[in-house]
Amino acid sequence: MKRIAALFVSSTLLLGLSAVSPSSTDAAAVSYKNCTELNKAYQGGAAKDAKVKNKGGKTKYKPYISAALYNANSTLDRDKDGIACER
Repeated sequence: MKRIAALFVSSTLLLGLSAVSPSSTDAAAVSYKNCTELNKAYQGGAAKDAKVKNKGGKTKYKPYISAALYNANSTLDRDKDGIACER
């Protein structure tokens, strides 16, 4: 009886964990009007991936890495280095 109960509980946990869909912060990427608004939410700006390097030299803050956020605000990347609104 204990074996059946343990099997039932473990299978329920496995099914419950596999049924949960992964949440994505990139799914709801917001497009900002200007860098001031983007920097209020993300101080270091938005980078398209972790491999991009800043052309302008040292920055004060590390950029938030999100391809969807960068793509939504790519017009704010004036130096076209892969980081929008870096500070």
